[in-house]
Amino acid sequence: MANKTTIPKIDELDIYVWEGKTDIVERVARCMASFEVEVIRADGIPISAERVASRPSIALMSVSVIDSGSLSARDWETAHGMPVVWVGAAARTSDPSMFPAEYSHILAVDFTCAELRSMVTKLVLQMRAHSAQTQAPTALIANSEPMQKFLKEVDAFADCDASVLLHGETGVGKERIAQLLHEKNTQYGKGPFIAVNCGAIPDGLFESLFFGHAKGSFTGAVGAHKGFFEQSDGGTLFLDEIGDLPHYQQVKLLRVLEDSAVTRIGSATPIQLDFRLVAATNKNLPDLIKEQLFRADLYYRLAVIELTIPSLEERGAVDKIAIFKAFLVSVLGEDKLAELNDIPYWLTDAIADTYFAGNVRELRNLAERIGVTVRQLGWDAERLQGIVQRARHNPAPRTEPGVEVIDRSKWDMAERGRISDALEANGWRRQDTAQFLGISRKVLWEKMRKYRMFDDEPETREFE
Repeated sequence: MANKTTIPKIDELDIYVWEGKTDIVERVARCMASFEVEVIRADGIPISAERVASRPSIALMSVSVIDSGSLSARDWETAHGMPVVWVGAAARTSDPSMFPAEYSHILAVDFTCAELRSMVTKLVLQMRAHSAQTQAPTALIANSEPMQKFLKEVDAFADCDASVLLHGETGVGKERIAQLLHEKNTQYGKGPFIAVNCGAIPDGLFESLFFGHAKGSFTGAVGAHKGFFEQSDGGTLFLDEIGDLPHYQQVKLLRVLEDSAVTRIGSATPIQLDFRLVAATNKNLPDLIKEQLFRADLYYRLAVIELTIPSLEERGAVDKIAIFKAFLVSVLGEDKLAELNDIPYWLTDAIADTYFAGNVRELRNLAERIGVTVRQLGWDAERLQGIVQRARHNPAPRTEPGVEVIDRSKWDMAERGRISDALEANGWRRQDTAQFLGISRKVLWEKMRKYRMFDDEPETREFE
C-alpha cells in the first residue's frame, strides 16, 4: 500500500496559479480540497503584497507564461517573497538556456495529486524552517529610565481586552510593542498576531483584504478567503499607520469594531469575531479630526488606552549604545566581536552623541553598515569614522503640521537631572558613574561640561 502524503499542519496556505495556456487551476483546487488551502487564479489579477506578507504562499506557474523570457523565478521570488513551482509539458532541467538552474521546483503538466501534495509539503516545511530562524521576536532593550517607565505601562495594560492606540515617531518600534502587548495577554496572546500597514492598502482592495470573500464572488475567487478581521479572530489585529487610512475606509472599520462581526464579499451571513485591536500612528489624530481627515468616533473607539513610545533621543545614550551593540553582535557574532577586541570607545561615544531621526530603525541600519564593513575590512578607523560622520549630519527636528517637535531644553534638563543623581549615587566618581550610566568617561565628562557640572577631579589627556 502506497504511503499517504499529507501536508504538515499549518494555519493557512495560499496557492497562486498562473496557468497560461494550460488548464490546471481546477485540478489544483480538487487536489488540495481536503486541506486548509486556498487556490487563487492569478492570471491577470494583481497580487496583494500585504496578503503575501501575512500568509504562507506558494506560486504555481506554467512555463507558458514566460515564453517571452521576460520573467524568471528569481525575479518572482524577490518581488513577491514566495517560492515558485514551474509546470511544464516536458522536463527542461537538461537545457539551462531554456530552463535556468534557479527554477528548482518543477512539476510535469500532467502531475498527479500525490506529486502536487508532495511538492507543497516540501515547500511548507522549508517555509516553516525559515520562519523559525528569521521571525523570532527581538529582545527589547530598556536600560533607560523613560523606556523602563513605558514598559511598566505596557505591563499594566497588556492583560486586558481594551483597544490600544500607540503613538510614536517613525522607527521607534511600534509593531514590536504591539507584539509585546499581544504576547503578555493571557486571553488573546494564544491566538494569531496579524499586522497590517494601513498606508499600503491598494485602492479597491480594502474590502477583499479586510472582509474576505466568498467562493465565486468574483472572477478568480476559486475558494473562500478570510480577511484580516477573520484572521485575527481570537488574537490581536495590529493596524499600523492608522492615520493614513482613507475616510471612507474608516467608516467600514468602525462598523466592524462596533458590531464585532464581519460579512464577506459575496455573502449575506455575518461572522461573529473576538479580537483585540492595537493601532499605531506617528500623526496627531486630534489635529486630523479638526481638519476632517479622521473620524472622531473612530478615534474614541481606538484610543481607549493611549501609550506613547519614547523616541531614541529621549531614551538617551545608555539605550543608544546598548541597542547599537546588540545589532552589531547580530551581524558579527559574539566570537567575532571579541576576536576584533570589542567596540572602540570612540565609536560608542559617537553613537551616544548622534541624533537619529529614524530612531531605532536608523540606528539598526547604521549598525548593520558598520558591521558589514568591520567583517570585511576589520576596524578600519578612517573608513568607519566617515560612515559615522555621514550619519551625524542628520537634520534636527523641524516643525511640521500635526507633528510634535522634541523640546530639547526639556530633555536636556531631564538628562542633567539623571546625570546629577548618578554622580551623587556614586560619590562623584566619574568611572563608576560612567559605568552606571552605560557610557564612557569621555562622554560623561563632555556632558558634565555641557551642563556645567564641575568637581575637583581634573580632566586628563585620555579624553583628548
